[in-house]
Amino acid sequence: MLSRVADAMYWMNRYMERAENYARFMDVSFNLSLELPPNVSEQWQPLVVTTGDWDLYELMHKTIDKEKVIYFLGFDPKNPNSIYNCIVNARENARSIRPEITKELWEQVNSLYYLVKNGLSKKIWTKRDPRIYFDEIKKGCQLFWGIIDATISRTEGWHFGRIGKLLERADKTSRILDVKYHLLLPSPKDVGTSVDIIQWAALLKSVSAYDMYRKLYGKLTPAGIAEFLILDKEFPRSITMCLEHTTLSLKAISGQTIGYSNRAEKEVGQMTSQLEYTDITDIINTGMHEYLDNIQIKLNNAAQAISDSFFSIENNVSKS
Repeated sequence: MLSRVADAMYWMNRYMERAENYARFMDVSFNLSLELPPNVSEQWQPLVVTTGDWDLYELMHKTIDKEKVIYFLGFDPKNPNSIYNCIVNARENARSIRPEITKELWEQVNSLYYLVKNGLSKKIWTKRDPRIYFDEIKKGCQLFWGIIDATISRTEGWHFGRIGKLLERADKTSRILDVKYHLLLPSPKDVGTSVDIIQWAALLKSVSAYDMYRKLYGKLTPAGIAEFLILDKEFPRSITMCLEHTTLSLKAISGQTIGYSNRAEKEVGQMTSQLEYTDITDIINTGMHEYLDNIQIKLNNAAQAISDSFFSIENNVSKS
């Protein structure tokens, strides 16, 4: 496979996963703003921090409020990670490999592209309730994943796409969990209160984990939620499961069954092994923020290793 095609498959999926995550985050945050008691201020800054775009937001806006955050994360053409730009970039990657994907997949990417263009022209962020729009984005992205699952052969291209999706998913799960531990609560006295419980429930909903968590654990507890989102081997958005399946795809691409054949396999394999042999007590003793910060650094290193191993100019040759 040409590294150009692999790169486009990887980024098409990664951008689409990012768009779906942002749409879910904003939908849940909007609901949370309606559920919080009147004396608790709406907390939109943590949402921007979760996405890793706080520095850019500060450069572009002097104040933070609901409408500005929704525009910045959902529609702003100047924010490279806005939903608008993610869908535009996903479509551009899909267009560059049009012969490699199915007609159904291209039509779905195109449909989402016109949805976000329409949202920008109609200034959806100024509407009283933009949740219907974000729900359409979520459903459109989920349909995209369903079409990939049903129509794309499990070749190298499919595996590169899955790697992009899983690394993006692991990164966003780690970020939203980290932000909850540091920014969401107004003050320490709120720990264990109804506000705290509402926010933990919102965190689970932000990664579509609420129902599966309650089925497994029942009561909402910080340690239980952290264990579920970091270490669970069956929930598809846990960091551990994302990395395990990334490892499987990397090995399917290289054909390596024992050890590793490139730096990407080494980086992801080491992370997977570390998670496999740890438990939530170890993580809490280390410090939740420190542990998750280390995870994010390693995920960035893994993404760079994948780029160097498969997408760089030096590797821009046909792979068997």
